[in-house]
Amino acid sequence: MPTTQQQVLQQLQQLVALPSVSSTSPTWDMGNRAVVDLLAEWLERAGFDCEVMPVSDSGHKANLIATRGSGPGGLVLAGHTDTVPFDEGRWASDPLALSERDQRLYGLGSTDMKGFFPLALAAAEAFSGTDLKQPLIILATCDEESSMNGARALVAAGKPKARAAVIGEPTSLVPVRMHKGIMMHSITVTGRSGHSSNPALGNNALEGMHAVISDLLAYRNQLAERYSNPAFQVAFPTLNLGCLHGGDNPNRICGQSELHFDLRMTPGAGNEDIRAEIRQRLAQLAGQLSLQIDLKPLIGGVDPFEQAADSELVQVAEKLSGHRGEAVAFATEAPFLQQLGMDTIVMGPGSIDRAHQPDEYMEMDQLQPCIALLTQLIRHYCL
Repeated sequence: MPTTQQQVLQQLQQLVALPSVSSTSPTWDMGNRAVVDLLAEWLERAGFDCEVMPVSDSGHKANLIATRGSGPGGLVLAGHTDTVPFDEGRWASDPLALSERDQRLYGLGSTDMKGFFPLALAAAEAFSGTDLKQPLIILATCDEESSMNGARALVAAGKPKARAAVIGEPTSLVPVRMHKGIMMHSITVTGRSGHSSNPALGNNALEGMHAVISDLLAYRNQLAERYSNPAFQVAFPTLNLGCLHGGDNPNRICGQSELHFDLRMTPGAGNEDIRAEIRQRLAQLAGQLSLQIDLKPLIGGVDPFEQAADSELVQVAEKLSGHRGEAVAFATEAPFLQQLGMDTIVMGPGSIDRAHQPDEYMEMDQLQPCIALLTQLIRHYCL
């Protein structure tokens, strides 16, 4: 086994062994600081200047900005250090111990996406004796799998800055230049309870919610007509009614009901524009029905992402990878890095189909091609 590949496997083994689950559930949620500190140790040894950016008050959640070289341009190789929760009983091997079987590397985060960091480091070390004309930045974030607070902290801080950014999410080394956004909201309809024998004694919140749902479904059809995009496998925005709660007894007029839904927009409109349209529609309904209707976000959303097909980064990535830029349905940190002024794509080893499930794995035949691809990108943007 080549020395570089041995190092990649050893480093990935150490990263997988450090649990760094992020979750909206406090039961599961934990910090990523041990992962960040280990990456910083390796990167400092490789000649990078490392800045650890605390994201939580306690500092147990943090971003890492590791920089080698200086200048106004350069390249960011970015990834997140957290993983989703896991059900150990459904794994064929220990999820926190890297296991090699059938030319596959099994372990939590092996493909989504701790596996990207040893490969980025291996590509960077190919230039260990070279003076970079523009900076190479390796960026590691926290909480991508839950709140995106790591990426939000970067935007608030206005760094890092570079000419281009590649996020190493698993795409089988195919450049991705578009993805849908995501937002999740609750709608609460508040009426007035009363005895069910006389409807005039109350104002039924469930009946009001019926009108809300009907309006949301009509709006969904409008969005599909306005923002259809054939680049996506599901070519239109999706709006899913996730759960509904309301009332407490059959013989009481329902005083309050609550709906949770998600909406995944194609590029063409930002989340804030769509949210404003929904608020306006709900305000009209509230007036018509004499009900209180409130819209609240359940998570901080992620905007739709699009990098222009004729941008330098997309064209370089297409040439080097041999694949046309694609569109995917899952959301990433790409819109946040774009806000920092960088051309951005998503392109990394492994398949998203292996992520977020038991026996997650990275194919070993992705390792050397990824290193070679990243090496060429560094050469293009930093030399």
